Amino acid sequence: MAIKITHDANAATASVELTITQPLDDFDLTEVAAPIPRDVDPILASQGFKDLLDEARAILEREFMGSNLEIAQLTGAICKEGAVYHPGIWLVVCEANAATEEMSPAARSRIATAAEFVRSTLQLS
Repeated sequence: MAIKITHDANAATASVELTITQPLDDFDLTEVAAPIPRDVDPILASQGFKDLLDEARAILEREFMGSNLEIAQLTGAICKEGAVYHPGIWLVVCEANAATEEMSPAARSRIATAAEFVRSTLQLS
């Protein structure tokens, strides 16, 4: 699964995991599959991955502009797909001034749209 979105039932937050399943030559990320999780760590620490996070942040900030959605955390992740591990982007989004404990349907939809836009723009899978 290239995108996994999990909504918190007790807070107006959501986590998004974007798995990188294809090499990203523009970011010098040519090896994106590993047999064991610790083999993904050097990828997450590379300058290319840091540049990818910067690009993802810029895209998300544009996508969330004018909404009450805020990036609470954006970092690397080790994603499992079957018996293979991949690098990924892990994001936590908060809905500021939410009237309820759960995230609103409009915010959920906007997060899903933004995640898909990041995935397709950066060609993560």
